[in-house]
Amino acid sequence: MTTPQQKLDAWIDQHFDEQVRFLQELVRVPTDTPPGNNAPHADRTAALLAQMGLPAESHPVPDDEVRAAGLQSITNLIVRRRYAAGGPTIALNAHGDVVPPGEGWTHDPYGGEIEDGRLYGRASAVSKSDIATFTFAIRALEALGAPLKGGVELHVTYDEEFGGELGPGWLLAHGLTNPDLMIAAGFSYQVVVAHNGCLQLEVTVHGDMAHAAIPDSGTDALQAAHHILGALYALNRDYLKVTSGVEGISHPYLNVGLIQGGTNTNVVPGKVVLKLDRRMIPEEDPAEVEAALRRTIEAAAASFDPPRGGRSVRVDIRRILLARAMQPLPGNRPLVQAIQRHGQERFGAPIPAVGTPLYTDVRLYAERGIPGVIYGAGPRTVRESNAKRADEHLVLEDLRRATQVIARTLLDILHDL
Repeated sequence: MTTPQQKLDAWIDQHFDEQVRFLQELVRVPTDTPPGNNAPHADRTAALLAQMGLPAESHPVPDDEVRAAGLQSITNLIVRRRYAAGGPTIALNAHGDVVPPGEGWTHDPYGGEIEDGRLYGRASAVSKSDIATFTFAIRALEALGAPLKGGVELHVTYDEEFGGELGPGWLLAHGLTNPDLMIAAGFSYQVVVAHNGCLQLEVTVHGDMAHAAIPDSGTDALQAAHHILGALYALNRDYLKVTSGVEGISHPYLNVGLIQGGTNTNVVPGKVVLKLDRRMIPEEDPAEVEAALRRTIEAAAASFDPPRGGRSVRVDIRRILLARAMQPLPGNRPLVQAIQRHGQERFGAPIPAVGTPLYTDVRLYAERGIPGVIYGAGPRTVRESNAKRADEHLVLEDLRRATQVIARTLLDILHDL
């Protein structure tokens, strides 16, 4: 006798070529962020969903809010599927925005080319793949014809690369969604239940510009910045002693990712800007982390010894981003257990429940008390997928099996027995 799970698998197998074509269409509309002109992709996605009988609500974010965030256009989408009363509403979230392709590609980053069972293109793995995963899981579930209770919402959002406040954060803040459970885009060989937080700061070091022929007449902001960097990297060594109790997450760490400053080769730089990224393990308090960083920077600036007659340096510290860690909430157990059970059956290997050192916009659901997990199409690690690197790709068999796992999980939780 054919089980409902086998029927779901068979429907996905039968429609897999259509699913791959859908993903190719999503990859072929660029969503480079920055610059973040992503409304055209939302329009195309909504049109494709409508052709499949899944009309989407379009929720444009006001232009002034988008520009203030340093982006150009955002339209978030919600597909709502309501079944009988009495069950939970499960949100399925995948983001369409992605970093620019960069150099080194051997495939067209917007071509959706298929070679040796892999689909290549920017966002093919993270996370346009899971727009396809979630869409076809919903279609398979509804094609089964089984009695269902509760509902499913597909959230396609466009602000993950800049923190998510204008993506899921905006939908939640405006009361446009309030699901009971959530599954967000991820990879197929593990279910992620927690992730790091991220604090980003901009540090402006003000010295005193001078002619390079008489450097003692000024105060070199770059030398002062170097002094501050030494203090920050000493902190980074200390972070190795702090460990997380969440499997898959090791310790806090800090990276200075951007340094800008100076006027010309023959001028002592009067201003240098550092931008730093501090990853926080789930056990850390973001307010304490930020306060400690500010104290370290200010103390290092105060201890910098300017040249004789030179002025002391001054620092301005501005928070760019605060993304809190995703904490595992007790209500996520039904999702974890269902994904692990069906994942092991479809992939032939145990699916561990772990944390990840990445940070995502998924935390915004967790911050509002919505239990969730991260799971979807993709390899074991970000590195294997080449996400945010040249030749990002997705193994199509991972797409197929992840879709089957999601469809089975939805049936487990929404089936009206």
